[in-house]
Amino acid sequence: MSDTALGHPASDATRCPWCGDDPLYTAYHDNEWGRPVGDDRALFEKICLEGFQAGLSWITILRKREGFRAAFANFDMARIARFTEEDVARLLADPAIIRHQGKIRAVINNAPIALRIIEEKGSLAAHLWGFEPDKQPPAPATLSDVPTETAESAMLAKDLRKRGWRFFGPTTAYAFMQSMGFVNDHLADCATRAACEEARTKFERPV
Repeated sequence: MSDTALGHPASDATRCPWCGDDPLYTAYHDNEWGRPVGDDRALFEKICLEGFQAGLSWITILRKREGFRAAFANFDMARIARFTEEDVARLLADPAIIRHQGKIRAVINNAPIALRIIEEKGSLAAHLWGFEPDKQPPAPATLSDVPTETAESAMLAKDLRKRGWRFFGPTTAYAFMQSMGFVNDHLADCATRAACEEARTKFERPV
């Protein structure tokens, strides 16, 4: 069965230009970016990695993703919430991740907040998906048509910051929303756009 039949673009398909031609990046574009996610662990991981991405390129984070997973207990929120100063020292010495103390401490700070949201709302996904736009924007023709933040991303960032969350502003929030399928910002001529739109249509929103 061909990649196209499986819902994946052919190797010569038109893609959003931001992913270039790096195989790791194109695979992320084709198979992950823009597809809706409702798993709490995966959502927490992505928020954390978006925080680490601030000031860097996403491909830098993508190349270290397995290192981040190993270093942060596969982004198990309950385990991270128990991290100590010894863990901070361990992480600062780990070349497999971005050794930025503020960002490392932010992940540890944010884990118990995520757990409180789960206790309050039933799941992290239920709370986060509550910020999905009521109306999807039209398909962007070019990258310049894609916003860097929206009213919804600003509200999400404000909500989490009010709860004590760190390293998550409106721009980071929108990047998170794009990648997790809250919006479909694949360009109009991107071969992956239709598959993401179908996935969004079939996705059962967490409540």
